[in-house]
Amino acid sequence: MATHGTTPPPGRRQGGCLPTLVILAVILGLAYGASKVFDDSGSTSSSSSSSSSSSGGSGGDKASSWNVGDCGGPDPEDAPDGYRALDCDDSGATFKALAVMEASILPDAIQCPAGTDLIIQVKISFGSGGDKGGGIPSKTVCGRNLSGDHPGDAGAGGGQLVKGDCVTDTAQEVACASAAGSGFKVLDLVKDAKQCPSGTTEPMRLTLAIGRPYDVICAARA
Repeated sequence: MATHGTTPPPGRRQGGCLPTLVILAVILGLAYGASKVFDDSGSTSSSSSSSSSSSGGSGGDKASSWNVGDCGGPDPEDAPDGYRALDCDDSGATFKALAVMEASILPDAIQCPAGTDLIIQVKISFGSGGDKGGGIPSKTVCGRNLSGDHPGDAGAGGGQLVKGDCVTDTAQEVACASAAGSGFKVLDLVKDAKQCPSGTTEPMRLTLAIGRPYDVICAARA
């Protein structure tokens, strides 16, 4: 954006080398200032990635380039909800990325694949301060636990709702092991009840949620 202002009147030309020295001093001053702004890599600002299920934890440079198969774990500097990227053989690694998706400010707009145990929102903050609770959402990491505990598996009762899960009559997810006779099995998740597969006995229309990829749970008695 251009800055408008008044143009100063031309100064009176003086003889001698003083103007040359002044110009040289200005150039040296600008060069010194530039050395403070630009680091060795040419970056004008430092950036740190933060990743957590709700706010953010420092993840370093690796966290800003998450890929499927990368691992991570809790960030002790951003407890209790912060996570950071780690090597998969690191003793602190607790999950592996099943999928890496675009970020969204809408909580229901991201649908991770089946088997996702936790959903981590990666945020990027600029500057050396690194506000743990702030930043710009950049990616969503769908993580699966490295341990044998997988609440995101179909029917296990945790994670996002997927085909094969079970719900109550109020559409609350529960473990299928405890839903027999009183709960419903999820046959599909669709936008309109007309899209439900055969065998659906209880199409549950949900309240409107902007960004959610489905509006109806196609269910049958468990």
